[in-house]
Amino acid sequence: MSSSLVETVDIKAPVAVSWALWSDVARWPVFLSHVRHVEPIDARRFAWQLSLPGADKTFVAELTEVIPENRIAWKTTEGVHHAGVVTFHRLDDESSRVALQIDYDPQGFVEYLGALTHLDSVLANYDLGEFQKLAERTARGDF
Repeated sequence: MSSSLVETVDIKAPVAVSWALWSDVARWPVFLSHVRHVEPIDARRFAWQLSLPGADKTFVAELTEVIPENRIAWKTTEGVHHAGVVTFHRLDDESSRVALQIDYDPQGFVEYLGALTHLDSVLANYDLGEFQKLAERTARGDF
């Protein structure tokens, strides 16, 4: 069984701010609640440590496409099957839309249940909300 989710958030921050925050790997654990640690292996590969309800995961993901201020795509090369893309859209000079699409193969009962009940979408929405807060604070200069 494969599962997919697509979520978006509108942000009162320019695309440049949203891009700068998301493209900084060190910031991912700040707004991605299930991410405990991301460590660069080289310029395109990263080792991830996740903590999800009922399951801890480690895997290696590789960037497959990076277009500045437009999109970041990735896929796993070791561990779980997971692929995704985040895109950045200019709404106007002071606002942007961030869209997140993830495809993955649930492993184990908890992940199957999360996919069936759309708990994975709830988690993605929460994380995008955290990203929105961070981006809007950054755009206002509130650190």
